[in-house]
Amino acid sequence: MKNILFIFLFIFLSFSEVAAQVVDPALLSIKQRMDSIAFFSTNLKLEVDISFINMPIKTARMSYKKGEAIKFSSNDFVLIPKRGLDFSLNGIFEYSFITVDRGVEKRGGQLLKVINIIPTDKRADFSIATLLLDTKNRRVMESEINTKKDGTYILLMHYADQYTALPDRVEVNFEIEKLKIPINFMGKDTDIDRKQLRAAGAKTGKIFLTMSNYQVLFIK
Repeated sequence: MKNILFIFLFIFLSFSEVAAQVVDPALLSIKQRMDSIAFFSTNLKLEVDISFINMPIKTARMSYKKGEAIKFSSNDFVLIPKRGLDFSLNGIFEYSFITVDRGVEKRGGQLLKVINIIPTDKRADFSIATLLLDTKNRRVMESEINTKKDGTYILLMHYADQYTALPDRVEVNFEIEKLKIPINFMGKDTDIDRKQLRAAGAKTGKIFLTMSNYQVLFIK
């Protein structure tokens, strides 16, 4: 269930080896920058925006050390969905792929490079992913992942300033219909409108992650 916290961490910290693949140089540049992070820790706040779920804000302390698993410290941190947004970019880079340059798009007055990631291995659990890259500051600003079984997910990354490598806010948009929400694992302080949950029609949800008080060490 902790996988949801990897939705942005893999983008920034653990790109798999992509040698001998047709990979956009801007993506490799971002990989190189994030590979230089040896350690970080941060306070984490999680909020859920789903019409039929009323869950209070959850908090935790999260830490990362290069080469080791993410660690969490919390008394009440309950994560959703069950698969933890298993479409994570860790899965994207797990198998071979190619990238396709799709030009540029404007977001908030900023021009971002757009690339498609297309898997070349049938074991990949997504059909295509689209990343919007801030090539000047070497970071990912937005991603859209079309999975084979769990619908489409859109991630929006926000940064405190132009210099930071890690985001201070991440917004995750997903399709409820495609997602199996583990309602039994949301905590006793969560209210669920089960009638609305079972109602027909398209449903979407959002998860907001807010990071604060970063401590970051880079490899020298």
